[in-house]
Amino acid sequence: MDARPRAYCGIDWAEGHHDLAVVNPDGKLIAKRRIADNAQGFAELIAILAEAGDTPEQTIPVAIETPRGLMVAALRETGRRIYPINPLAVARYRERHSVSRKKSDHVDAMTLANILRTDAHVHRPLPADTELARAVAVLARAAQDAIWRRTKATQELRSLLREFYPGFLEAFAHNGSTNLASREARAVLRLAPTPAKGAVVSKARIAAALRRAGRQRGIDALATTIHRALRTKHLRHPHTVEEAMGRHAAALLATLDTECNNADELSAAASEAFGQHPDYAIITSFDGLGDLTGARLLAEIGDDPTRFADARALKAFAGSAPVTRASGRSISVTRRTVKNNRLAAVGFVWAFAAIPDPAPPSVTTTGDELEETGTQQRCATSTTANSASSTTACRPARPTTRSRPSPSQRPTSWNTRLDSLTRSEVYQRSLAPSGRGDNTPQIIERQGQRVIPRPAACKPSPSLIKKAPL
Repeated sequence: MDARPRAYCGIDWAEGHHDLAVVNPDGKLIAKRRIADNAQGFAELIAILAEAGDTPEQTIPVAIETPRGLMVAALRETGRRIYPINPLAVARYRERHSVSRKKSDHVDAMTLANILRTDAHVHRPLPADTELARAVAVLARAAQDAIWRRTKATQELRSLLREFYPGFLEAFAHNGSTNLASREARAVLRLAPTPAKGAVVSKARIAAALRRAGRQRGIDALATTIHRALRTKHLRHPHTVEEAMGRHAAALLATLDTECNNADELSAAASEAFGQHPDYAIITSFDGLGDLTGARLLAEIGDDPTRFADARALKAFAGSAPVTRASGRSISVTRRTVKNNRLAAVGFVWAFAAIPDPAPPSVTTTGDELEETGTQQRCATSTTANSASSTTACRPARPTTRSRPSPSQRPTSWNTRLDSLTRSEVYQRSLAPSGRGDNTPQIIERQGQRVIPRPAACKPSPSLIKKAPL
């Protein structure tokens, strides 16, 4: 049986109706119709596809400009391949056939169908994710949106308080920043929304508000600090203006309370659903990935193993693969701006969470000393927000009672002592025999150690130079 589809379908999506066009492998129009966005319209679509030769064994693929919606969900249940095409790509394809820039819904549907007919192999179909993975995606994205809205509400409230209530910001300032989204800050602001009310509120009422917010330790000390900060003299607006700003702050506080509750509830729901997924143990085994960040990662990557052809495709999807533009003698390598913004955001959080704790002075211990003390190295795979490729950062872990590995199983750094060199020393070591007139191996002395650099052909890899301890 010929594996090539008998026809190709393009759907120009809209809110209340959809225009569809079906073409054969030669590009000839077979059928076109405008259908409604309901069950009746979907039945008409299935009937048209059946007349064009659609069978369970050989389904007709569909191209559409959106990956979501009830129509897309219904089409996914039929088991056919669905290709969500970017509207910008559709516009460029449309210009191939007409330079007059004419446009209509039927023309867009025809363009989508012809995209599949000619270039289906360069477009990525919707992944065949499981229902649980799609449910995790819904909850994780909703939680991420709630967190972003919470941040926006926090910044709006802070901007307003800075204009008329700086004493409150000073009362909750910690290391130069103020977390207005905390339960304690919201409880006290609800108690004293204006400088006038903050100047007369008692320390006992502040302590009671902190207890209602859930604080259990250091209540009296924090209440004293807040009470003193609220009574500090600052510039003031007229009483009427100050009261109006207080009403505004109360309204923003109500919005912030709602977004904080939404973020907490949706995050808990996403973590609970993610814990039921078979890939939960694998994803959370990476350093820096917890329940919520792991759920957000699964939501964007999915659990379809055939979604990405290779690691490079995943890097491009995450926005970590650079874009190279070469024309003649001009070559430029720039960052990728067209990417999955949600995956890039969780990658940024992952990178900071995966940063190891500040290493103790024993981080410069050589491999031989590690061997004598029986200390093994723990290698943590870390990622960065703009790099999907992982780099290995090795640092000594706590001494264990495990047997020491054999020489063939020891890491390379144990024998080369790269972990005892600074970044500049590793760089000098790689350039010492570079052939600039002096090929004599140089000896680097550090803390009584003598290390002979490798030849030029055995330079350390960039990852080792990058991750050498400072």
